[in-house]
Amino acid sequence: MTERRPAEVFHPGEYLLDMLNDRQWTQTEFAEIINRPIQLVNEIINKKRGITPETAQEIAAALGTSAKLWMNLDSAYNLWKSNKDLDPIRLQAKMRSLYPIREMILRKWLQPTENVEILKSQVLRYFEIRSLDQRPAMSNGVPTKRSDSESEELSPIQLAWLYRVKHIASSMQPPKYSSTKLKQSLTRMRELRETSELISHVPALLENSGVRFIVVEPLSSLKIDGVCLWLDSSSPVIGMSLRYDRIDNFWFVLRHEIEHILNEDGINKIIVDSEIFSSQNDNSLSQQERSANIAAAEFCTPQAELNEFINDNAPYFSRKDLLEFADRFKIHPGLVVGQLQWKTERYELFRNMLVPIKNVIIPVSMTDGYGYELPVVI
Repeated sequence: MTERRPAEVFHPGEYLLDMLNDRQWTQTEFAEIINRPIQLVNEIINKKRGITPETAQEIAAALGTSAKLWMNLDSAYNLWKSNKDLDPIRLQAKMRSLYPIREMILRKWLQPTENVEILKSQVLRYFEIRSLDQRPAMSNGVPTKRSDSESEELSPIQLAWLYRVKHIASSMQPPKYSSTKLKQSLTRMRELRETSELISHVPALLENSGVRFIVVEPLSSLKIDGVCLWLDSSSPVIGMSLRYDRIDNFWFVLRHEIEHILNEDGINKIIVDSEIFSSQNDNSLSQQERSANIAAAEFCTPQAELNEFINDNAPYFSRKDLLEFADRFKIHPGLVVGQLQWKTERYELFRNMLVPIKNVIIPVSMTDGYGYELPVVI
């Protein structure tokens, strides 16, 4: 990374003195030729003055050279003399071209420092790499809209968010994971769908099953709803961004990720889910994504009964009928609305029932962002 520098670059005054000696001109005589004070010529020759564009033109005219020659000699000498170490600038530029350093510092995922080498060591630890030329292990995730065998290089912002989820997960110590307990927790979660306030019990149920549940506020332009990853074969993690603060989206994404865990998806390669709620009818989805979507949709609202409800009432849906339908299954009407909007593509229906849930889930979860700060755990 160190730039090679010439051993020495000479001041243009030395070249000027050589050319005057070749012509057997004194400094006084040369000053008379260019009609400038002798002091100016003497200071140039003694390296006390640089070459201005005007002086360069006058010297060139007297010696039969180009003004550009003298300007180049002066610039080359000044650059050599500055002797500034530019490696820190290059290193800063490289790191910031690879990762969202500024946002990570603002979120306190990295500690601010003026020492670029210290910053570099933080970046290497954070992304678990040995050099900036090495790609982080989680770079190739399996995004929502890919086949089971395909990968896609994740963006720097996605990577930074994913590693924050992983670092926080690594600091947690839940009981040993049990798929049996997770299925039992799912049964209990069905009872929590009736009101938004009951969502506060979700983190404890997941922890009891050995599942690490983490909420990390997204960085700008982050397009991740949820992620399923495993620290090892017995340590599953669910990370959520809550970028859509709606009860229907929360339950759909959560149940989607739980299905991934029950199917042991993501053990070998993380599952990164983006826009999964709106991709339910996408035929290009992998089998594991379709399975997770089916489970999530059925959890939010019984699909056969919802289809019947739509057939009986379309195109006019009354608030009274919808509330009665939700009450029959003991689920929040917002869950019905979310599925109804998706199936009918009428997203204007009952939007006021899609209540926010951040204020319920964030205070009881391992949350980074949204007004909560976790210590750096790298």
